[in-house]
Amino acid sequence: MNQFVRSAISGALASALLAGCAVQPETSETPGGAGQTGAANQSNAGSPAAYSAEIRRTQDGIPHIRAAEVGSLGFGFGYAQAQDNLCTLADGFITYRGERSAYFGPDARPMSAATFGQPRNIDADFFFRLVGDPATVERYRSAQPADLRSLIDGFAGGYNRYLADLNAGRFPGAHAACRGKPWLGKISADDIYLRLISANLASGSARFVTPIATAHPPKPATSTPRGDTNETQTALDALRYSIGEHPGIGSNALAFGAPITRDKRSILFGNPHWFWRGPDRFYQAQLTIPGQMNVAGVSFLGVPLIVLGFNENIAWTHTVSSARRFGIFQLTLDPADPTRYLVDGQSEAMTPVPLTVRARRADGSVETVSRTLFRTRFGPVVDLSAMAQGLGWNAQRAYALADVNVDNTRVFQNFFAWNQARSLVDFMAIQKRYAAMPWANTFAIGRGDERVWFADIGPIPNVPDALADACTTPAGRAFASRVPGVPFLDGSKSACAWRIDPASVQPGALPLDQLPNTVRGDYVGNFNDSYWLTNANAPMSGYPLVAGATRVEQSLRTRYGHLLAARLQRERGGVTREALESAVLETNSMSERLFRKPLLDAVCTVNEAGGPLREACEVLRKWNGTADIDARGANLWDEFWLRVMRIAPERLYESGFDPNKPLATPGGFNVDNPAVLQDLRQALGGAALALNLNGFALDSRRGDILYTTRNGARVPLYGGCDEAGYFVIVCARRPLDRQGYPMDANGQGDSYVQMVTFGENGVEADTMLSHSESDDPASPHSGDATRAFAAKRWSRFPFTEQAIDSDPAVTRAVVSSMPNDAAGPPKR
Repeated sequence: MNQFVRSAISGALASALLAGCAVQPETSETPGGAGQTGAANQSNAGSPAAYSAEIRRTQDGIPHIRAAEVGSLGFGFGYAQAQDNLCTLADGFITYRGERSAYFGPDARPMSAATFGQPRNIDADFFFRLVGDPATVERYRSAQPADLRSLIDGFAGGYNRYLADLNAGRFPGAHAACRGKPWLGKISADDIYLRLISANLASGSARFVTPIATAHPPKPATSTPRGDTNETQTALDALRYSIGEHPGIGSNALAFGAPITRDKRSILFGNPHWFWRGPDRFYQAQLTIPGQMNVAGVSFLGVPLIVLGFNENIAWTHTVSSARRFGIFQLTLDPADPTRYLVDGQSEAMTPVPLTVRARRADGSVETVSRTLFRTRFGPVVDLSAMAQGLGWNAQRAYALADVNVDNTRVFQNFFAWNQARSLVDFMAIQKRYAAMPWANTFAIGRGDERVWFADIGPIPNVPDALADACTTPAGRAFASRVPGVPFLDGSKSACAWRIDPASVQPGALPLDQLPNTVRGDYVGNFNDSYWLTNANAPMSGYPLVAGATRVEQSLRTRYGHLLAARLQRERGGVTREALESAVLETNSMSERLFRKPLLDAVCTVNEAGGPLREACEVLRKWNGTADIDARGANLWDEFWLRVMRIAPERLYESGFDPNKPLATPGGFNVDNPAVLQDLRQALGGAALALNLNGFALDSRRGDILYTTRNGARVPLYGGCDEAGYFVIVCARRPLDRQGYPMDANGQGDSYVQMVTFGENGVEADTMLSHSESDDPASPHSGDATRAFAAKRWSRFPFTEQAIDSDPAVTRAVVSSMPNDAAGPPKR
């Protein structure tokens, strides 16, 4: 398991931790201490006289944590997460405090991608100092109920206890990547709140780290306007991905109601496509307080409760929502001062926020770096000029980013309540009460309930279509042509502010009756397009554009997912769990199903038999159409498809998108156009050349090129990237080179996979965790679950006490904040 610890922790501090004392943090002069309080100056974790939790680990190292009260439950969970992923956790806490530059240098970047991207350390530091200032942390803390605060305090205490055990020499060989580094040390509850705030902003502010952190008033020499609307449109047309979007991050979810299943029990399938490395990776666990809570599933690292999973009564999953959680306001500046803006003709000052961080120079010395960022009534000023030329800060205009989740302090209260939900009815009521899901759709089933639930109920900007029509600026209309649905409004008019509705749970957010949701007896599914085709037989509509687009082209994966659902429903007797478990691991792609034959018919003709494409055509003819580990042809197809996507859709396809046939269009290649035919030949030739130049045969196996490394050995993998329309996503997110497609840097895709039903004896959950529990190579659980995933091997989750205790791999330990706890720390 992963552990990263400061070797220089003092003996007195270690002894105090072992004794369970409420140690007051010492003043720190280490880099990063200036400009904002760091961990050493934050409030203490609030440890009571005694925390005690039992940690039992079953197959693949899954921890089952049991305690008598919430503080101790958090303590055990913090201990277990630290034991498995300490280095990544510690790196994340440094990030959320805004201290990366002090330890790693200002120009370096985080080693793994996250929801906030991979910005330069200096920009990340200023961003996190801005969004996680002490007032924000205190506001977030004070909004939480006492039990949740106790859980958070306990989690920090458990993390710190693990550090003390590590420093006492109890885990030799663990966490070699960072053991003894100066940035490892104890944390406080404030660090957990900072982590929760970061997760909350993942679909808004955190996607604009650099534009927020680098925004500054124009210098006099550059005070002329920087581009008109036409220039803005040109710059936006050049964008590869929508502004503020993470390509490939998403999920698959399907839920089938009891009336259409063979055994008349609802079935839930969930598969987030998520990070395999870094601070946002999933961590699988079970949390139990007898008589109060018994829940299993996954959390993000640093999050002390389950965010996706199941208990005795309900099961739920999420997909990333296409609804917009942020908006942009165009500011008309006061001609006399570019840090003032006009609202209804009145000049209003921006709020300067002076910030200071410490940055390590190349020679090891540390310098102080200061910036002043600016807030407005809408949110921080954001400089988007690097993305689109006309969207910078000049003497006439500036832009502010409004994030609806800044005021959403209810998210983890919602999850905490779900962890204890008693029925599907209870689950739905909780979601409606809090309206807090920050950027995700929700799917759920309940024990003894025939129905399935879909909802995108959470904070979405209250921007009715009429408001958007009246208040979108010319630059905003150009922006909307590439990034539809993002409110881009005129900040110079108070009438253009997000609407306040007394029926909303949160001011400025849509009221409940304007948030998409449905409960059905057949099926619901989502694959990261909008709510429109949640059920392909009964499209939903009537919600504002900000909540998601309707009657628009769907992704290849969405088309695949709904056709898969239809296929399963045609099975005699109804949908079965076994058929669903097999189908969701099939490695076909929609691009292959739709376009391989048209390509072969058009390009691989007899005229090409002796030409340069002969071998490529032969490989694609023989290919079995899958991306299984042993499949030969998927590598060539994916490189071909990567090049095809560069062809303008209006030229490429024989038939364009028809909103009345959303799962069947667009289709066919427009091979009657000689230019398109030549483009296809060049794409196939370029794909073949790319494989050959990088040392791979055109008929190389999928597992020869797509793999992960565990304990020095390659683990071949299957699946592919979202863009090619694979349902099973295993995507390296990097161009092909001689290493192939290794998943070990920024790989994304199938992460935690679950299939859940409720039988006569309670919950029946089969799960997989593709990246394994630990990212410490020294851990026995850094690759075991990955190998099971590679073998497509589902594991029945041992949920009951009897199942846990009878697991052949079970180990038991008690961790405590008191000295010399009886069982000692868990064995590695």
